Amino acid sequence: MKPLSPSPLKIILTMAFVVTCWGYSPTGIHIGLQAYDPGHLALLRFLIASGFMALVAVFRGIRLPALRDLPLLFGLGFFAVSLHHVAINFGQQGVSAGASSVLAQTTPLFSTLLARFVFKDRVTLWRWGCVLLGLIGAVIVVTGDHGLASIDAHGLLILLAAVSWSLYFALQKHHTGRYDGLTLVCYTVWSGTVLLLLFLPGLAEQVAIAPLRVQFAVVALGIFPSALAYLAWAYVLAHVDLSRATMTLYLTPPTAMVIASVALGERPTLMIVSGALVVLASVLALNLERKPVARVASV
Repeated sequence: MKPLSPSPLKIILTMAFVVTCWGYSPTGIHIGLQAYDPGHLALLRFLIASGFMALVAVFRGIRLPALRDLPLLFGLGFFAVSLHHVAINFGQQGVSAGASSVLAQTTPLFSTLLARFVFKDRVTLWRWGCVLLGLIGAVIVVTGDHGLASIDAHGLLILLAAVSWSLYFALQKHHTGRYDGLTLVCYTVWSGTVLLLLFLPGLAEQVAIAPLRVQFAVVALGIFPSALAYLAWAYVLAHVDLSRATMTLYLTPPTAMVIASVALGERPTLMIVSGALVVLASVLALNLERKPVARVASV
């Protein structure tokens, strides 16, 4: 007997939850960086996420991975967790939360570049135009964040995080048929956390002296954007077409800007807003192409 589909309201509320969680992430990182260095923040965040995912796995049950899949699972963890979040943390030392959320949305643009130059797919002129437009928007955002004269490597590190996320999507295509969404998320989080243990020395000392406000922010980072949001997103993708579901993620940057405005007192400049519109328009146009060539696997 075919299971009943969830109500549209339940799907909408789940999507709103995902957008809110991922919209909080840049603000939580900025607060966390007040007491932790970037490597320690990434490790602590995902130690919390790993513990939470372990509880979920115990109650839901997941199967052990095949030994032949371990290299790819660690590859997923490296690109989705280790490299991605360390790069974001270092980048946000010099980039506002709002600008960071916009730059992180350039992932589909880099997926197109990977499709052409790594996987040798044919990329249409339309897609090349979208990539160029999106990169122009990213330059506008970086320039408008602190001014043209202050451009440094921090914005490039956020873009590196987007590239890392694109590589994660590319690797994930090899696993979509072997593991269900929950199992894949668990092993991605756990393997990425193992790789982050490189930053374990000195973490206990930073935890001991971090203010309570920072501790709450990091715990929220570990539970909501790093665990619950991924589970909720997997639930959405199980019931909604990927192209329709990803449209809701365009609400993440404005949500991040609102949260940063309230929690951090950030006020995005006109250039950041303009650049955000350019980036989001390019990604939207990329997904609206009737015959996409570079395909991205679901989270």
